[in-house]
Amino acid sequence: MLNRLDPTMTAMEGSVSDWTKALEEHRRQKDGYFRMAEDSPIPEEERHGFKGLQYFPPDPNFRFPVTLRPVEDRTPFTMEVSQGRPREMVRKGVFEFVVAGATCRLFAYGPTHGSAHESLFVPFRDGTSGKESYGAGRYLDLETDPRGEYVLDFNEAYNPYCAYSEHYSCPLPPAENWLRVPIRAGERYSP
Repeated sequence: MLNRLDPTMTAMEGSVSDWTKALEEHRRQKDGYFRMAEDSPIPEEERHGFKGLQYFPPDPNFRFPVTLRPVEDRTPFTMEVSQGRPREMVRKGVFEFVVAGATCRLFAYGPTHGSAHESLFVPFRDGTSGKESYGAGRYLDLETDPRGEYVLDFNEAYNPYCAYSEHYSCPLPPAENWLRVPIRAGERYSP
């Protein structure tokens, strides 16, 4: 599965040109994976006509250096899914950042019985959901950083597999992760 860039390219330092090239190469690789891989979410009968995923243009303004602020309440809760059995999750912390003058918050989640080194799951909806991006929302995955320092790069936001096939059960972003502002970065979607 190719949902994340090489972690060495997600650092804030480095040229925008190098970052853009790495992001575009990652997108080409992901398109190839979706077109050719046996476990692609694109139904086999549709792969021959698959022309690639739709993306917003790379935009470094949608990359935010953030610190994960731990939350006190780590009570497991049920995250709804598109179909099937809901998933038990816990809040690992919250990120705060500013988009177009609006302060935004997104919670990062993890499994109830996971290790401290598992990735953080950040599902979200935003002002593009159902118009320019997948209606149920998009996802970010972040490698755990013991210092709590991250880059929230919405250029890496991706659609859940249920956007491409009804055979997948996908977590739905909780209302606490619905942003009013549009995030015009990452994967787009039009059926």
